[in-house]
Amino acid sequence: MQRVAVLGSGAIGCYVGGKLAAAGHPVTFIGRQRAVDDLRQNGLVLTQMDGPETILGATDIEVTSEAAALSDHDIILVCVKSQDTESAAREIASFSTGKPTIVSLQNGVSNARTLGRHLGARPIAAGCVQFNVVIKGVGQFHRATDGGIIVKDTPSTRQLSNDLNASGIETSVHSDMQAILWSKLLLNLNNALNALADVPIVEQLSDRSYRLALALLMDEALSAMRAAHIKPTVLGKVRPRAIPYALRMPTWLFKRVAPAMLAIDPHARSSMWEDLQKQRTPEIDFLNGAVVALGHETGTGTKANEVVIGLIHDAFENGRSPKLSGPALLKMVRDGRSGGSGLSTPVKTD
Repeated sequence: MQRVAVLGSGAIGCYVGGKLAAAGHPVTFIGRQRAVDDLRQNGLVLTQMDGPETILGATDIEVTSEAAALSDHDIILVCVKSQDTESAAREIASFSTGKPTIVSLQNGVSNARTLGRHLGARPIAAGCVQFNVVIKGVGQFHRATDGGIIVKDTPSTRQLSNDLNASGIETSVHSDMQAILWSKLLLNLNNALNALADVPIVEQLSDRSYRLALALLMDEALSAMRAAHIKPTVLGKVRPRAIPYALRMPTWLFKRVAPAMLAIDPHARSSMWEDLQKQRTPEIDFLNGAVVALGHETGTGTKANEVVIGLIHDAFENGRSPKLSGPALLKMVRDGRSGGSGLSTPVKTD
């Protein structure tokens, strides 16, 4: 069995690593001291909408806050926030031994390249997690949507794919991960809107005004991608370029033609909403910010995404969601007015 280190013991890291550990794989969780203390005291409880519960006692998992534990592993799953990728790369460079395959299971399109800049010739594979995991309580992680994992096709990740499939997480390999990551980024543009709305995702997507705002963000992203000759690929059952059309449908029709978009735990919220509740730095500059950066490179407009970035920075500075209604948020996005501070750190996309 491949020895796996999970760097970043948040929702995705604990869920993916926990499923591997429950299947008998040697897994080491590496995270901040508070997360380590929680896991050591409570273990892991993993639940999902369409499957059995997985329970790991505190003595069944190996967890530490010491980056030195990165040594002697075959796979390192990088599950930290995008803004922490550089520091994660430095820790891997300092403490990992041999040539483990480093797999980024993060939001955004630039993390594998960031890891590569710091780690040289070490094997690095981009990955895409299509499902949402929410924290239900201390040590309790709930998979709130369907979907699987896609990773760059290499001999090592083929074995990882087999292991994840055997553990209950549908996983496949793909040769063109950039197309996959940009397709996932389209969906992640809703993360910020959900934080600004402060309502469950199902409730948000059931409101046409919120959907129209999301469609505007996606339109800008798709225009920039088209100008950059980036061709997003199909994730799930819907073609990326068809999503804005579905979002603009009347709600009664949207619920009929796009039921998969509403197949979400009724209490699920976005990771950016959770970051706002816990006053963690948001990933906005690596999501909507990547669209703005690509728009600058290609000369395409990104005003709607710039508005949302400003609103998110204001919300995090104020320490709370503005709880914008659908019509209010849509008007701001359409008018190009937020009063926000804009993109703080442009993210290169090439």
